[in-house]
Amino acid sequence: MARPTWQGHLRLSLVTCPVALYKATEPKAGVSFNLINPETKSRIRMVAHDATTGEEVDRKKLVKGYQVNKNQYVLIEPEDLDALKLESTRVLEIEHFVDASAIDRIYWDEPYYLAPNGKTGTEAFAVILAAMQEKEKVALGRLVLSQRERIVAVEPREERMLVTTLRTHDEIRDADAATGGVKLPKAERQMLEIAEKIIDQQSARFDPSEFTDRYEKAVKELIRQKMKGKPVATQPRFTEPKVVDLMDMLRKSLDSTPGQNGRATRTGRRPRAASKPASKTRRTRRAA
Repeated sequence: MARPTWQGHLRLSLVTCPVALYKATEPKAGVSFNLINPETKSRIRMVAHDATTGEEVDRKKLVKGYQVNKNQYVLIEPEDLDALKLESTRVLEIEHFVDASAIDRIYWDEPYYLAPNGKTGTEAFAVILAAMQEKEKVALGRLVLSQRERIVAVEPREERMLVTTLRTHDEIRDADAATGGVKLPKAERQMLEIAEKIIDQQSARFDPSEFTDRYEKAVKELIRQKMKGKPVATQPRFTEPKVVDLMDMLRKSLDSTPGQNGRATRTGRRPRAASKPASKTRRTRRAA
């Protein structure tokens, strides 16, 4: 059975029940490498050294320190952190209820499962869960995880709840910084219609099992070939595609895109351009 990441109480107004938090994801262990001395074929061992004396130090004896000035630190012992007892250290209190669509996806962070911790309080947990399912709302609360108080979103999920940590506003970078000062031109209607047809043809249901790490597979195959002493096959050099005529490229993309029957759709016709400006209603719908 999985070990809980956090144990405490869930509280809604005057209703409280003991709960436990479990990680909802398990990062896949990819290919990892060690640093090797090519002359001796031996692994390199990282050693902690004291910056003043240069002597090797046992990592088990090290403590945390916060730098206040150059070469000056405030030492923090484990018991110092344990003495900090914010209520959210042991209580996840629901403060507000919002629509899930009201939370921008850029704020969603790491998911956890929240379940009753033992038989005590299961009735209260079931009532809160059922009420949230009926109202189709997401709860907001606070929780101390990894020495940080996190804002969390709580959603009903079958017979348990899904708790997702949320990033704070200060953690979100300004989107304007990513544009490099480039202003986008207005899309021409004829090009837009072709692009929309390509999107329609490539629309599908999301199936996460279809997405695998192809690079990791290539690295593992590389290791197998090296173990067998075989030469490594080099991949063809990637060349940057050059788009000369955007309209021509869009038409070619439309002609070569698989349709709903899985075969390429070839229209052989130029898409009909809009004969008149879109109505106000249509423009509003597209803007939404």
